[in-house]
Amino acid sequence: MTGIFDGLEKKATKELWLVSCRNLDKLKKLKQQRRLNNLVAVFQSPISAEEVKAQAISLGADLVGVADAQAMNDHPPYAADPKRPSDISDYDADRVIVLARRINLGTSRIAKWDERHKYYNDELTITALEETALELVLWLEKQGYPALIVPPTHVDPWRYDGNPDQHLAPLLSLDHAAVEAGLGTLGLNLQLLTPEYGPRVMLSAVLTSAPIEPDKRMERALCQGPKCGRCLSSCPGDVIGQWERDWPACDKYRKPHGFKKLTDFLGEVIDTKDTQIQKEMIRSEDSFNLWQSILRGAGAVTGCRRCQDVCPVGQDYESLLKDVLDLIPEDSAKKQSSLARMLEAVTAGDYENQSRWIGKLDEN
Repeated sequence: MTGIFDGLEKKATKELWLVSCRNLDKLKKLKQQRRLNNLVAVFQSPISAEEVKAQAISLGADLVGVADAQAMNDHPPYAADPKRPSDISDYDADRVIVLARRINLGTSRIAKWDERHKYYNDELTITALEETALELVLWLEKQGYPALIVPPTHVDPWRYDGNPDQHLAPLLSLDHAAVEAGLGTLGLNLQLLTPEYGPRVMLSAVLTSAPIEPDKRMERALCQGPKCGRCLSSCPGDVIGQWERDWPACDKYRKPHGFKKLTDFLGEVIDTKDTQIQKEMIRSEDSFNLWQSILRGAGAVTGCRRCQDVCPVGQDYESLLKDVLDLIPEDSAKKQSSLARMLEAVTAGDYENQSRWIGKLDEN
């Protein structure tokens, strides 16, 4: 028995030694980085969060917030798949500047979810937001602070495993980042809600090492949860649960002419043996929609936002949307029954895991 314990003791000692070496290596790198930071500081202009926000607004953003990247590193929204600023950059991810641009409400007033006017207008909003993010990055670098963009549509291609049904999320959850940046809280379907525009915004983010003051999270939830439930009632795919969403099912609506649709369509064309039918399929409306989506991204990176349109949160809803969106034709007895069950235990579902970003619910 003594030999066994001696072996275990040696193994434990070796593991402690390896941990100590790794920690020492990290400490050396940290000290080296601090020395380098002191060297480059002479090339950096003093900068404040207020200046950064003012610049972003002048470049076209409607809302701007600053998140502490360390807080995001410490509190990833999904423990099984933590996507953190530190996973993107080792050097320039101290702060996450979250930019929001509102969508135009004329398209929200169109009740159909699968309306190409919505897809196209949303694609233009994303394009404008990307230009804002790029100009902000270039401005930050003129001040001496390297920065990089985290766009809303970019996913890690190394995660794709050949299954087009797989849900691939962006490199960072921008909705969670926006909460950390003080822009709002998450709703029943885990989308960002803002006091100004509700969920009717597009998001992007800029990572930077600029030492600016981060914003604080909102503590109280903007969402009323199942007491409202308009997002669930209006969802054409019935993908919304209790503080959660079936993302693969949602993708069929959020990206109706995306990669999944493209691969399915091409597979059907290949499997069809009749060449005349193949020609008809290539000239079909499905083919035309896919071509348009590849051309501009409309329908491939934009799609259904029915839950965003009908949400009553936001200063814009009462004045510009309620008159045409108050009634929800998609509502059903089945959906109302789901909401009634949720009301029996409002904080069930995934609330516990997401409570940091949902906020404290109204007890009334």
